[in-house]
Amino acid sequence: MGKIQIIGVAGTNGAGKDTVGHILAEHHGYLFVSVTELLRKEAERRNLPVERGVLRTISAEWRRALGLGVLVDKAVAEYETVKDKYAGVVLASLRNPGEADRVHALGGTVIWVDADPRVRYDRIQKARVERGRAGEDDKTFEQFQKEEAEEMNRSGDSATLNMAAVKQRADISISNDDSGVEKFRHDLEQALRLSGSEDTDRTGD
Repeated sequence: MGKIQIIGVAGTNGAGKDTVGHILAEHHGYLFVSVTELLRKEAERRNLPVERGVLRTISAEWRRALGLGVLVDKAVAEYETVKDKYAGVVLASLRNPGEADRVHALGGTVIWVDADPRVRYDRIQKARVERGRAGEDDKTFEQFQKEEAEEMNRSGDSATLNMAAVKQRADISISNDDSGVEKFRHDLEQALRLSGSEDTDRTGD
């Protein structure tokens, strides 16, 4: 496999990880692969509820069987089938340090996206129906915070989620508050040293 241009996106829930993917896809010629969507499809294939706990279990199973960077490898394999059409691949979201390490091993860049917790929670609740996640994202602010704390910290099993360790490996950190998608896109393009283009109004994952 030849050298590819790869960007891995990580960050807190609702910070705007998918927005990064859409911006790079629509304005800079990248293929956007949602590794979270890969897990959702696997849950549906197994006739399991599409819930964060189920997705965490599947991702841990895959990492134990196929290596900690398996989700990155699946995204790259998808890109390799169509790479002549794209400038590179952007994938979201990285939730295990082995995934960040895999992106770096492929010569890529890891971005960490964050925002105020209340802003992120309100953003998720506002968009949960239109994004087809009414059941998955229907929770109180306290449940949201508890779930995130569980995903941020290592359980002792290297195959499970450890977003704090991913954050430590990030090459770039950007904030996505409520200043609007135009400013967020400007900050992203500045951080990645990309030239801008026509704006598109999207909100975050």
